Amino acid sequence: MAKMWAGVTSGETAKIADDFNSSISFDSKMYKQDIAGSMAHAAMLGSKGIIEGWEADYLIDGLHTILEDLETGKLEVDPSCEDIHMFVEQVLTERIGDVGKKLHTARSRNDQVALDLRLYLREQIDEITEKLKKLTLIVCEKAESYKDAIMPGYTHLQRAQPVTFGHHLMAYAMMFLRDVDRLSDCRRRMNLSPIGSCALAGTTYDTDRKLEAERLGFDGICMNSMDGVSDRDFALELSGVLSILMMHLSRFSEEVVLWSSWEFKFVELSDAFTTGSSIMPQKKNPDMAELVRGKTGRVYGDMIGLFTVLKGLPLAYNKDMQEDKEGIFDSCETVKNCLDVFSGMIETMTARTDNMMKAAQNGFINATDLADYMVKKGEAFRNAYKISGQIVAECMEKGLVLETYPLEEYKKHSNLFEEDVYEAVDLKACAEKRISEGGTSVQSVEKQIAYVKEQLK
Repeated sequence: MAKMWAGVTSGETAKIADDFNSSISFDSKMYKQDIAGSMAHAAMLGSKGIIEGWEADYLIDGLHTILEDLETGKLEVDPSCEDIHMFVEQVLTERIGDVGKKLHTARSRNDQVALDLRLYLREQIDEITEKLKKLTLIVCEKAESYKDAIMPGYTHLQRAQPVTFGHHLMAYAMMFLRDVDRLSDCRRRMNLSPIGSCALAGTTYDTDRKLEAERLGFDGICMNSMDGVSDRDFALELSGVLSILMMHLSRFSEEVVLWSSWEFKFVELSDAFTTGSSIMPQKKNPDMAELVRGKTGRVYGDMIGLFTVLKGLPLAYNKDMQEDKEGIFDSCETVKNCLDVFSGMIETMTARTDNMMKAAQNGFINATDLADYMVKKGEAFRNAYKISGQIVAECMEKGLVLETYPLEEYKKHSNLFEEDVYEAVDLKACAEKRISEGGTSVQSVEKQIAYVKEQLK
């Protein structure tokens, strides 16, 4: 079948070349955006007198009908068409005749595809942002429930200092808040219209690019026509933002995997978000967390693929840029799926606060507080540090913890020790004394929760 672009060439291409060249299998996702862009373009052409007013109305009505038929299933995308743009124009021309051939006046597929991609990814950003906000609020609610639950905080995966589980969870809420901000910032730069750039040099028609941009909800237009058709920075940036978001989800997943193991047993995951083993009946596997962790590499791969496609392209449009879609589409779908399952997993997760407290006690994570106790009574820090280490070693040897170490034994190391030492090493008190902004005290965690919720508004 001869192509709509047949001109200097016959338009008769080999089937193998057609299949290789075709993008409709994946760019058909953008049918709504393509039709919306064509409606705005037809309206602009009519308002500027480039085509008759009735022709513009006729085009818009025809496009409305195509959209309705695609939405209801009355019309299906023809996989033999080269791309979604050609499909829509072909169906329109078949339905309304020669007027349909006027739709492509003062535009090219180069600026048309750039427009569709911006519109589609803008919508994806909005969907991802809402799902991310939902997860962030779930994390905040979970942090509120466990704002005073003591657990060991870790550095180098070694027990370090006492924190609350609520405080630990809010660290992820802060990461997600930055992700929301990055998505918003990316959307702002993306929200410029390339339509009217045409193939690369603009057009001889007296168009109104700003009117068309306004109708499509853009903040302005791409100010250079060559940049308008060849820029994919917005897709690269979104790919990077999604990679950072997945990295945050992956780190959280890693902790969930550790916490739910028998070695930690800090959390219990709902049966709805775990799986069993085919031969080991005792197993309860954190597969959802592991899959999110695994899919992070997939999103990274999409990002690297897109960077590689664009790295050596001369201006302006090149067919290589057809490869810009599958990766970023896959990343968007992957992230949305991960956010949905992660929200359910965290919302139904319960904390084993008894095991958290035992781990905190056995890890001697209040040793720094013991040293601080002596320093506040006049001991030099280095001496206090050494004495605390000696006491910890004795506790480990005798099966004791700092809270049960006898006062007479404390006094053998320093006359500064009094009965109030037990208040100083009480784990809840140790956490509650961290009153600096952003610290682990209950009051601080409450402030963090309020801050995140306010920012999300």
